[in-house]
Order: sequence, then structure tokens, then C-alpha cells
Amino acid sequence: MKIRTMGLGIVFCLAGATASFAHHGGASYDGTKQVTLKGTVTEFDFVNPHTQIYFDVKDDQGNVVHWSCEALSPGKLTRSGWKRDSVKPGEEVTITLAPAKTGAPIGLLRKLVLPDGTVLSAMADDTYVAPKE
Repeated sequence: MKIRTMGLGIVFCLAGATASFAHHGGASYDGTKQVTLKGTVTEFDFVNPHTQIYFDVKDDQGNVVHWSCEALSPGKLTRSGWKRDSVKPGEEVTITLAPAKTGAPIGLLRKLVLPDGTVLSAMADDTYVAPKE
């Protein structure tokens, strides 16, 4: 009985550690830099744990680069004025993000400007604090 109880305790501890570790992905973005891109939305996933926006941007040579960026959870974005249909595929938007440290076309969304000029903040308090490494 003791071994069984101890085994269950270990399983619960490992499960909790895995969940907490998985939520520290912000370290892959460079919070000291900011990039602003104009592109066409291809997909908007208003889902937990992080909202995702996929969009296409033309580079200097006219080639299409597929970008993606993540933001806060839908619940937090809703409190900042976002809705499930705030962003629609096919819309031209301006996105400001903290870029990936690796140079990959991904980032952490800071703000989004819709075609009509509406600005949607992507951070709970409109600030970004880079994670400590």
C-alpha cells in the first residue's frame, strides 16, 4: 500500500511539473525588439491556451513569407476588447510583435491594427516584459 501511494504521489508531482514547464515559452522571443509587419491574415485561432494569428507578408523581393504569432488566452484578450471574430482571414492587418530570437518568422503579438484603423492590444496591460533567462 505504501509503494502504491508513493507511486501515485510521484505521478502527480511529475504531471504538475510538466504542466508548469510547458507554459514558459516566452523565452524564445526577443522582448527587447519590436517588428511591425503588414500582411494578410490566413487564419485566426481564438483558442486556449494562446490565441494564434497566421498571416502572409511579402518580403523585399516580393516573395510571400508565412508568419505566425501568438498572444494571450482568449479570456484575457476579451477583457481587452477582442472578440472571436475580431480578425478575419483575408484582412490586411498591421501587426507589431516581439520576434523570435532565432530569426524564424514567428513572434509574440504586441498589437494589431485592423483595416479600419482599430487598434487591438495583445498584452493585458499593453506592456511586454521579457522573460528572465
